[in-house]
Amino acid sequence: MLDWHVAKKAPTSRDDRDGDQPIPGTLYLVGTPIGNLEDITLRALHVLKQVDLIACEDTRHTATLLNHYGIDKPTISYHEHNELTRAAELIVHLERGDNIAVVSDAGMPGVSDPGYRLVALAVRHHIRVVPVPGASAFLSALVASGLATDSFHFNGFLPPKAGARRTGLEAIRSSPRTQVFYEAPHRILETLRDVVEALGPERHVVVAREVTKLHEEFLRGPADEVLAQLEQRGEIRGEITLLIGKAEEASHPPAATKSIAQRIEELVRNGKIDEKAALKQAAKEFGLPKSEAYRQLQRAKRSR
Repeated sequence: MLDWHVAKKAPTSRDDRDGDQPIPGTLYLVGTPIGNLEDITLRALHVLKQVDLIACEDTRHTATLLNHYGIDKPTISYHEHNELTRAAELIVHLERGDNIAVVSDAGMPGVSDPGYRLVALAVRHHIRVVPVPGASAFLSALVASGLATDSFHFNGFLPPKAGARRTGLEAIRSSPRTQVFYEAPHRILETLRDVVEALGPERHVVVAREVTKLHEEFLRGPADEVLAQLEQRGEIRGEITLLIGKAEEASHPPAATKSIAQRIEELVRNGKIDEKAALKQAAKEFGLPKSEAYRQLQRAKRSR
């Protein structure tokens, strides 16, 4: 159980004074700054000052925020490695009448951060759950990206393994909406190379780095150009949000009756270029990733 204790609350009802079950507390989901400490609401500060306990993804990280605003409240760790057991322990305290705030290291808890399991458990136990809105990295990046915001899809993190990542990217090849991902800085180059391969070099992307922080940066443009900019750098650091623009129709679509294999042969014959270069150009014309164009070419060769 938790190594934390608060004094028992004063009775709040006749039933409570008579020794019946206490009124359950409230679980608050509090949005915290994603970088700039001033990006916190007055309501969030009020809640953090009033609750009995603050459950933090990292107590040391949250201490910086609490100290900045002079908030002296007990904290307890609540992260992905102890979420299953800690959630049950927090429910016990909520049922006793304690009010608890959950915060992540940055942004809204539960959005690619711990929180979901505790909320689901609280709902099952009929405990009141109250969201206290705040900053969000993916929304902040989206509205400043310059990409369409009328329809978008937030995907969380892309798979770390290359095969699964390419499969996920190919699934959005013809998506009519902006796609938003979080990505680790040490994987962003690999991911952008996969975007170029799976979605084409001209697919519009935005890399939003360190949003709201001192070194905030937005790189916007075709995927191959943004990739080239980042490849020129040394180590890439900071929190990254990757946004991928919606699919656009090809400006000069090939005739529907012509296969990609036929188009490749035509390019090799008329353009005097090799098959590899022709494959790349044909894939671009057909709006296909080069890997899919290659598979279609090989199927055509086998069927001859």
